[in-house]
Formats: sequence, C-alpha cells, structure tokens
Amino acid sequence: MAATSFLRSSFLSKLRTSCKNNYRPFSAKPTASSTTTDKSYFEEEQVPTSGISRPLSEILKELNKKVPDSLIRARTESDGFSIKYIPWHIVNRIMNLHAPEWSGEIRSITYSADAKSVSVVYRVTLYGTDAEIHRESTGTASTSEPGYGDPVQKAEAMAFRRACARFGLGLHLYHEDMQ
Repeated sequence: MAATSFLRSSFLSKLRTSCKNNYRPFSAKPTASSTTTDKSYFEEEQVPTSGISRPLSEILKELNKKVPDSLIRARTESDGFSIKYIPWHIVNRIMNLHAPEWSGEIRSITYSADAKSVSVVYRVTLYGTDAEIHRESTGTASTSEPGYGDPVQKAEAMAFRRACARFGLGLHLYHEDMQ
C-alpha cells in the first residue's frame, strides 16, 4: 500500500513539474522544446498497472481529490466567458494512475438534423475489487467550429471528461464556477 502511494505521489509530482515547465510528456509529436529526456520520463519509473486493484471506495476517494492548478487549462468562449478544464489526455493519465483497470467506450454518435453539431455519449467503467460501476455523459461540438481536431473528437473528449467528473475527477472545477 505504501509503495503504491509513493508511486502515485512521485508520478503526480513529475506531472506537475512537467506541466509547469511547459514540457509535453503526452505529446504525440516532439516539440521544439523537447529533449532526449522525453524517453527517460517514461522509462525511469514504471508504474504498475496490474495487481493494484482496490475497493471502489478507495478509487473514488482518490478521484475526488482536487486536481493541481498546474494541470488545469482555461479557454475563453466566444461570449467572453472563461472556462477552466482539464485536457482529456491529463484526465486519461489520472485515470490510469488511480483506477488503472478502468475502461471507456463511445456509446453513440449522433449528428443534429441540420448537421451543424454532433453529440457523443461516452461511458467510463471503474473496476474495483468489490464491484464495478459506470457513468455516462454527453459532449456536443459544432461541425463548423475551427480548431484542432474534428467535431467528433472534440465531442468525445468533452463527453469523456464529463463522465470522469461524474466519478468526482475535476468536479471541484464545476463548483468554482458557481462561486
């Protein structure tokens, strides 16, 4: 148990440091600032992903903890409203860390009648030693909005983040908006 806690805290410490330094350990493509340390980031510490199943209550307790500010991003909507969010790839890494035996699946992809938007329903399932539970959520993206990725990818990422929030991951961001 102590070794697992150490691995988690060590990983989160490295994750925080890498994000503060604008280092992109999750990037598919190397960036101009990437160095040869990209490989060593993943090789120096092997986080076990099997044999560390825990009861769901422990997994949910970890997922409900506040996500460090260094992992949170903000974007400004067209109406000038600022939204804080956790990028999907960070959510994915946090899920791998705290609930390594989770799974996710797209349940449906639906285009609006006028084909101006697409909605995705995504399901995340957590497996504990005592039970398994799932949560679903939706994400919708405009088909005409410019930006990175296609509309289905954007809607899937949104639905995935929201489904994870239903387990408590990043839920504190929703509460901050209300204050």
